[in-house]
Amino acid sequence: MADDSKSLGKNAIGSYAAVGDSFTEGVGDPGPGDSFIGWADRLAVLLADADEREEGAFRYANLAVRGKLLDQVVEEQVPRAKELGPDLVTFCAGGNDILRPGSDPDDVAERYEAAVADLVASVGTVLVCTGFDTRGMPVFKHLRGKIATYTAHVRAIADRHGCPVLDLWSLRAVQDRRAWSEDRLHLSADGHTRVALRAAQVLGLSVPADPDQPWPAEDPRTPAEVRRDNIHWAREHLVPWIGRRLRGESSGDNVEPKRPDLLPL
Repeated sequence: MADDSKSLGKNAIGSYAAVGDSFTEGVGDPGPGDSFIGWADRLAVLLADADEREEGAFRYANLAVRGKLLDQVVEEQVPRAKELGPDLVTFCAGGNDILRPGSDPDDVAERYEAAVADLVASVGTVLVCTGFDTRGMPVFKHLRGKIATYTAHVRAIADRHGCPVLDLWSLRAVQDRRAWSEDRLHLSADGHTRVALRAAQVLGLSVPADPDQPWPAEDPRTPAEVRRDNIHWAREHLVPWIGRRLRGESSGDNVEPKRPDLLPL
């Protein structure tokens, strides 16, 4: 795996703002009530724990909202992140665009780079995220070529602008089905934890566990069990998701950012 880390030094990150869609909001990783936790919240905890200043000095905002397309993230969240002026911004967006029928990863990447350049000129460090490798995922494996193209663009953009890269494509742990929630569209709590650990590594932190450590052995499933699970998933999650995409609906239209200001963690 390539070295995507960036040495930031002790106490270099005292504030953090997360920008993106459902992946960064934390969907699939349930918290108290109807809230979500997610990898960005978990990364913020790791960053706060590594901060050697007085307790409560570290500040964090999660601006991400589920269902948002790249242009919506850039219009609604990037200006707020610039206004907050944190030491670190994680910018993970464009995935919803890539999954839409007829989308062009080259075009999405061009707009993504403009936003990265804008952020880099305004905040301390901008960490960018690649796409996941969907080779083992039903239906989404057919989009693997588009996702790979976009991922290659993201890595090139990171090189041009000096950004650390959270390489989700190379994170083998998320190839296991246990890394994904029941809807198979969002990470599970364990999957979000693995991503948070990898992001912390990229930022030069010592982490309490290896994000790519092997999963515990599990009993094999019979073909009948796999088929039953796939049918249930398609009926309960895939078909409604495809319908929303074809209708151009966003699950985040009436959702507010869960942590819109830099507050003590």
